[in-house]
Amino acid sequence: MVCPRFFSPAATGTRTSAFLLLALANLFWGGNWVIGRALRDAIEPVTLNFWRWLIAALILAPFALPGLAAHRGAIRRSAGLLVLLALTGVALFQTLVYVGLKTTTTVNAILLNSSSPLFMLLCSWAIERERATRRQIAGMLISLAGILVILSRGEPGTLLQLEFHSGDGWILLAMPIWGVYSVLLKRRPPELGGALFLFLISVAGVVLLAPVFALEALRAPPRWPTAGEAAAVLYVAAAASVGAFICWNRGVAVLGANAAGFTMHLLPAFGTVLAMIFLGEAFHAFHAAGVATILAGVIVASRASQRPDPRQQR
Repeated sequence: MVCPRFFSPAATGTRTSAFLLLALANLFWGGNWVIGRALRDAIEPVTLNFWRWLIAALILAPFALPGLAAHRGAIRRSAGLLVLLALTGVALFQTLVYVGLKTTTTVNAILLNSSSPLFMLLCSWAIERERATRRQIAGMLISLAGILVILSRGEPGTLLQLEFHSGDGWILLAMPIWGVYSVLLKRRPPELGGALFLFLISVAGVVLLAPVFALEALRAPPRWPTAGEAAAVLYVAAAASVGAFICWNRGVAVLGANAAGFTMHLLPAFGTVLAMIFLGEAFHAFHAAGVATILAGVIVASRASQRPDPRQQR
């Protein structure tokens, strides 16, 4: 269970700890992509996303409810922004990912997800007029090369044999939506941090998903999940929602969307490790080379980042 005190400014005020939090978020999300693919025939995408965020809201409620009254004014002033963040980061992005994973392969999904830093750079320029440095772009390209090493299993010619599916379009559509969410994070009021902020967008996301969930339930009444399916939903609620989003939101607040975006290249590396652990895949030299290249790109990009604005440190 996530301890809110761990995510206080004193604990995560440095760049190193912020990058560690972003890495942890990507580890949690790596498990989410594996589970999303595994549950593609068992639970409909909107249903999975609805229960994911409803359970997450219930987990966060004991930590967030005591602060609601004290921050009522800030919540009212930021209502529009909170709804927009819930729409992009909770309702749309996560649902589109689950829809895409129903019809595309895990390899394709990871490859398309590696485009997210590029969309973050574009969204930062479009919304905040924030330009990427040459070394940030270089770091992104280095990390992308590491991802391609893993996806090609060390044989570049195999990339030409990848087949694209209808789900690829949904995954690709989700990427700029995540970019918008990450860029808009810096606009949230500083007093709405940690568990309270995540609780608010979780509840707003559940409200936004509820009408579609109800229609989906009328069309195909949900069945009682198996023990394994229930455990998987609890994981995406507690780890991929509560834990990962608190880590990600904190890291973005300290470093900004551009620098944080490069750590998304860690997700394929973690996905490879998770596949070896849970699917019994062997570890090869190209895995080591790919992971090392990804980490090198993240280091290059992070060293080029500007020092964070103290006003953005939540």
